[in-house]
Amino acid sequence: MTQGKTIFSQLTSFLPKKEFDKCVKRYDGNYWIKSFSCWDQFLCMPFAQLTYRESLRDIQACLRAMGKKLYHVGIRGKVSKSTLAHANDNRDWRIYRDFASILIKEARELYIDEPFGVDLKETVYALDASIISLCLSVFPWAQYQQAKGGVKLHTLIDLRGNIPVFIAITEAKRSDVHALDWIVPEAGAIYVMDRGYIDFARLYAMTQAFAFFVTRAKKDMAYRRLYSHPVDKTTDVRSDQTIKLTDRDSAKNYPEKLRRIRYFDADNKRFFTFLTNNFSLPAHTIAELYRNRWQVELFFKWIKQHLRIKAFYGTSPNAVKTQIWIAISVYVLVAIVRKKLKIEKSLYTILQVLSVSLFEKTPILSALEHPGYSYEEDHSHKQLELFSY
Repeated sequence: MTQGKTIFSQLTSFLPKKEFDKCVKRYDGNYWIKSFSCWDQFLCMPFAQLTYRESLRDIQACLRAMGKKLYHVGIRGKVSKSTLAHANDNRDWRIYRDFASILIKEARELYIDEPFGVDLKETVYALDASIISLCLSVFPWAQYQQAKGGVKLHTLIDLRGNIPVFIAITEAKRSDVHALDWIVPEAGAIYVMDRGYIDFARLYAMTQAFAFFVTRAKKDMAYRRLYSHPVDKTTDVRSDQTIKLTDRDSAKNYPEKLRRIRYFDADNKRFFTFLTNNFSLPAHTIAELYRNRWQVELFFKWIKQHLRIKAFYGTSPNAVKTQIWIAISVYVLVAIVRKKLKIEKSLYTILQVLSVSLFEKTPILSALEHPGYSYEEDHSHKQLELFSY
């Protein structure tokens, strides 16, 4: 029943509170806490994300203005700038990482049959990393260049639904390829990544785990052609070869055969050379899989534009990681609500409606179907189905 409940209460009712409590207990999050629990902190931060609050003082002013409504949405502790700042600095960020992982698992199950542009039964992942810039004078611990600061978001997304299944937050100078050390390859799955992830020892470990990869070959890669396979040039595939690496170190690290595909992108008038350990899929399908890799790049662009992970409410590493993980939780929560309530509108539109209606007492579906809510955004680039309008 949604009668008498605010939209914020309806939204948070989709959160598994018992699982959150387990995460808090795991890291003693509420130890010696008499008021303003981890749950209070967590609810304040999604409010800030959804309503685009600029600062802790802004969060305090807006929430206090809601008066008794806060109790009914689950915020029992007194909201103040100093209390929230202390919580973000000191409550273990791993609480929110673990809780985001629980939400991600639920979202993946909901979007398991979602199409993504290539007709395959296999699970397909896209791996990439993006730097979140930070002001070096405010975040001196985040230096990665002489005059620049930042942290790096390593992300693996499931292309069915564009749900992040793995995220790691590191210093910005950490090489992208290290993400392959943290991911446990899934047998039969396909991992699509750019050539920054080419490390033949790591790729061979993926092959030994019976997982597949698709990447771009480096221009200076030394190899020997073993076979050339027939190609249908009407699909823009120019060559399909079975090769062996000839560089001493590369051949030692990857002693088995590889597949090298040369492809012409007619839209952009460019040639691409792909490298994969999958010998069964058609060459054109391999090219289409790599084309879908841009979805992870769009994921980064989308969350940076529509969630608060460029301006931070705290300056400590713990506060930054807490805010990023809660932002990811908000993204996944809205995706879950969208699927469970069978909402046809995009995440963008849903977020825009929520930003102005969180404390209205009306069913979420009614708010989203209101004829006055109409939002448009630049269509000059391709959009993911989940993000489209």
